[in-house]
Amino acid sequence: MSENQNLLAEQRRALILDEVRRHGGARVNELTRKLKVSDMTVRRDLDALARLGVVEKVHGGAVPIAEASTHEPGFEAKSGMELSAKEDIARAAAPFAVPGSAIALSGGTTTYALAQHLVDVPGLTVVTNSMRIADVFHSARRAADVASEGAGGRERSFGAATVVLTGGVRTPSDALVGPVADAAIRSLHFDVLFLGVHGVSAEAGLSTPNLAEAETNRHFLRSARRVVVVADHTKWGKVGLSSFAALSEVDVLVTDAGLPRAAREEMAEHLRELVLAGA
Repeated sequence: MSENQNLLAEQRRALILDEVRRHGGARVNELTRKLKVSDMTVRRDLDALARLGVVEKVHGGAVPIAEASTHEPGFEAKSGMELSAKEDIARAAAPFAVPGSAIALSGGTTTYALAQHLVDVPGLTVVTNSMRIADVFHSARRAADVASEGAGGRERSFGAATVVLTGGVRTPSDALVGPVADAAIRSLHFDVLFLGVHGVSAEAGLSTPNLAEAETNRHFLRSARRVVVVADHTKWGKVGLSSFAALSEVDVLVTDAGLPRAAREEMAEHLRELVLAGA
């Protein structure tokens, strides 16, 4: 069998994961036919997904791992998933950050991807509860300063943002939450909040497995004039332990083209605006 060279490993694994989740499992021989790759390739992909903790390998195939409502994957585990979708979402969400505005970025791997598209937006003030996101802007500023020094100080970085890191207690997903973060956020006001989420559903709204993070997110929402949620299609239908907002509280939800049509129609009934990145 000739290998299908048109799909990257990441894209193949996303398709395999979607197949496993939609049908409650998938067999190796079915996946080889569908993807037009060898069974060795499929087995390697299943090994990679099993290491990420999103499927369980069984004889002849794989089944999804049922997540408890309190299960919170770490940042590293999540950062290796749905990379193309997150990049599409980041590009589509970036224009909502207007030059000279005050924005907030919650912790998460999708907001982390978005931050890398915002470093050149002029005059931003950025409030975040993510050390990783703060580091993105810090590294960009340091690189700009080095470039300016190399040009004899004649260049100026117009994209360098003012960054406020809230402080707080670190979660497994590398967000800073709790009373310290809440107090900092309560005293501020944002033009736009870019919010990453663990789960999105019509019934439960936006949810997270972490109770302290839910409360911190509520403060983010109360302090924002506009709320832009960034979430790939795998977040649809997930429900964490604690809901912190209804879909009606979201101004814009930016997701990717992998969102099933039925889910799009259901979302449209509850949302003010739905953006399908990469469609």
